[in-house]
Amino acid sequence: MVINKPSGLICSAFLLINIFSACRNSKSDAQAAFYYWKTDFNLTGKQQSLLKEVAANRLYVRFFDVVWDTRLNQSVPRAVLKASDISKDLKIIPVVYLTNQVFESTKKGPELDSLASRVNREILHLAEKAGVHYEEVQIDCDWTVSTRPAYFSFLSLFRKYTGKKLSATIRLHQVKYPERTGIPPVDKGILMFYNMGKISADPKLANSIYNIKDASRYLQRVRYYHLPLDVALPLFSWTLQIREGKVIQLYAKITRKELSDADRFTKTKYQDVYRARKSFFTGGVYIKENDLLKLEEINKNTLKEAALQLTSELAVLKKRNIIYYELSSENAADFDAKDLQEISSYF
Repeated sequence: MVINKPSGLICSAFLLINIFSACRNSKSDAQAAFYYWKTDFNLTGKQQSLLKEVAANRLYVRFFDVVWDTRLNQSVPRAVLKASDISKDLKIIPVVYLTNQVFESTKKGPELDSLASRVNREILHLAEKAGVHYEEVQIDCDWTVSTRPAYFSFLSLFRKYTGKKLSATIRLHQVKYPERTGIPPVDKGILMFYNMGKISADPKLANSIYNIKDASRYLQRVRYYHLPLDVALPLFSWTLQIREGKVIQLYAKITRKELSDADRFTKTKYQDVYRARKSFFTGGVYIKENDLLKLEEINKNTLKEAALQLTSELAVLKKRNIIYYELSSENAADFDAKDLQEISSYF
């Protein structure tokens, strides 16, 4: 991670984080969990081991997305989970992602009531099929000021249908400007502590997934947010493919290992930015000669820095959930159980 010439404010932040880390109580009540975002539910041996050792088998599973179908002029499920007979040892929390367009197009009371009812029925159907008994549902939506009324109405209606504990994801901009974006009518929020910078072709810019400077811009008011907050931390990394000064794609499967191939890439003067020596295909991806590949990586040190920065700002909460996104990512395999146990203990 590159931070050019930290200001006095940022240096002070580092000092405060270090003091907090030294003085904090070593006993943590935090509970760890993972997200699982793939459509096909199939855990590898490594994933099962990590899930058991780090999170006592607690797994937030995306059951499906809800998108707006312009052809049908209605909301429809997409990326529906394919799973049956999930192990009874796993503690599953269903997650449903709804696009903002759904709430731009679904505004009337009866339509929202129907949407809430249909989402609940689909969760029940998939849970029964997979043999899952759940006590909580999580809703994921990056709502805006304009979609806030429809989204909040949906949450209230859905809460009545599900009868379960209800949580919702909270983006950093929603924490920073609660008077504009509002506080969702749920039992708990999940602060998504990643994707805070600008995805840019500028090789000088810091890691857009997490960097302490961008993060500090959002945290001044987080302790005063009028909702208990769990935390989602990133376990993913990606590589930006830059051609002629524009980002043309993000790739999760192009890692430091691939970029270290000296026959194909050469390092630039910028940290974690590589230039293609020639044109070639890798893993089905076309790399053109002189393309820049900018690695934005989350490793143990980055994750520790993020956790310590955030814990110094959060309001006290007993048994906070620390949810790692996500178990099936390529990058998650690089973390050992002890690394994530240590990160969780900071909360």
